[in-house]
Parts: sequence; C-alpha cells; structure tokens
Amino acid sequence: QVQLVESGGASVNAGGSLKLSCAASGFTFRYYGMTWVRQAPGKDVEWVSTINNAGTSTRYADSVKGRFTISRDNSKDTLYLEMNGLQPDDTAVYFCAQGFSTSASIFPRGQGTQVTVSA
Repeated sequence: QVQLVESGGASVNAGGSLKLSCAASGFTFRYYGMTWVRQAPGKDVEWVSTINNAGTSTRYADSVKGRFTISRDNSKDTLYLEMNGLQPDDTAVYFCAQGFSTSASIFPRGQGTQVTVSA
C-alpha cells in the first residue's frame, strides 16, 4: 500500500531555512505527481505546492512563492520541499501526498512533520 514518510521538520527562528523530505514506497513513484500541504494549529489544511511526475512542472501557493522550492529525486523515490525565509505564519504540520493537485483535499498523505518558526 502507499506509504509516505515525511521528515526534516524542526524549530527555527524567523528567516531560517529547512528542507523537508518525503520518502515514498508502495507505488511506482516516478509515475505520480506529488503535493505538499500543511495545517497550522486551529486552521484548515492549506495547499502549498505540487510537482508533476517528471519534475518539470511545479505550482506554488502565493503565500510561499519565491521562498519555497519543491523538487523530487525519482531515483530515490523521494520528494523534497526546500523552505527559505521562514516566517511564524509557516508554522504547521507539513504533509506530502500522492498526486499532482492544487487542492488541499488530497489523499493519501503521510503522517506529517512539524515545522515551528519563532519570531
């Protein structure tokens, strides 16, 4: 079955950087687009970014455009999200999901990794 395991979350100061990873298994990774979504405390899930199966097409939410970069390594079955210029509003649990989508309602997802940004 599809398994997605996120890692790389941490607590950082505003202006800092992190790189999240999502290790995929249980399906042929290179055939699927992938998506990152996030959920801040007390808020709905927010779509963040998506990438097609070849890594040649990406989309970003306006809130992260220019600061976050989505990428993938199909030889390692791994999805990435590089986050620069982090702000307190970026504090959330970040989830990776299978599929190329601009919707926050996307499944299946991993268990998430916590990112906390302090002012």
